[in-house]
Amino acid sequence: MSDRSEERVGVLLIASAALLWSTAGVGIKALADPPLKVVFFRSAIAAVVLLLYFRPRLRRLTPGFLAGIACYAACLVSFVTATKWTTAANAIFLQYTGIIWVLLLSPLVVREPLKGRDVAAIAVAFAGMALFFVGKFDPRGRAGDAVALLSGLFFAGLVLSLRRERGVGAEAVVAWGNVVTSAAVLPFVASDLTLTPRSAAVYLFLGVFQLAGAYALFVRGIRHVTATEASLVGMLEPIANPIWVFLFLGEKPEATSLAGGLVVLGAIAWRTLTGAPPEPVAPPD
Repeated sequence: MSDRSEERVGVLLIASAALLWSTAGVGIKALADPPLKVVFFRSAIAAVVLLLYFRPRLRRLTPGFLAGIACYAACLVSFVTATKWTTAANAIFLQYTGIIWVLLLSPLVVREPLKGRDVAAIAVAFAGMALFFVGKFDPRGRAGDAVALLSGLFFAGLVLSLRRERGVGAEAVVAWGNVVTSAAVLPFVASDLTLTPRSAAVYLFLGVFQLAGAYALFVRGIRHVTATEASLVGMLEPIANPIWVFLFLGEKPEATSLAGGLVVLGAIAWRTLTGAPPEPVAPPD
């Protein structure tokens, strides 16, 4: 398979992961449980699925591996908390400000050069996202917005770690990351682990598909694209989120939302279909 074909396969895998991630807002909002309880069950279920699927061995505890697990756990906790404390749109949009950190840190962390094409595509995509969320930001929930900004920083650290540790290293990060996350929050929720049939079904969906399935696709895809391009394609998540809201809650997207979605998709398509394929990065030690 040519480098260009491999890149496009990677883009498709990451796009599929983003579509699964995009169901988080509906699923998390559908649960009446507090944030840490959501984090625990979602991650515990995902941990079982990913350990069975990847069967990862415990790697040498390198700084990159440990940083990946720490960023993964912090990203999961902060995103669920932000989604509970503010609107789903705010949480997703503000998390994706992490792409700026990916753009700035890629040359340092994974030795991927900063390209004008990436800067232009991300600028256009952010413009499209801003149009998509016109009139949807709630001035309340500012604490949730702040947590969402933090989740963006952790998401950037995770993307860079997975790109650096790609392959079995990335698989180990997401599998053991869910184990660490669920174990870390268990003491805070152990007094109330009751479930209803409805909440159990939602947790199964979130754990198996929205989290484990998405990250299984993502770690496969990031082998073939740069960290910056992976983040850019991941912008499909905040675009797809209102589609799920429309399908399940009947909320019709506005014309500005549709226009913003087309702008983002156009930026992704332009960046993916033009230019040279990503240069290979030396495998981690």
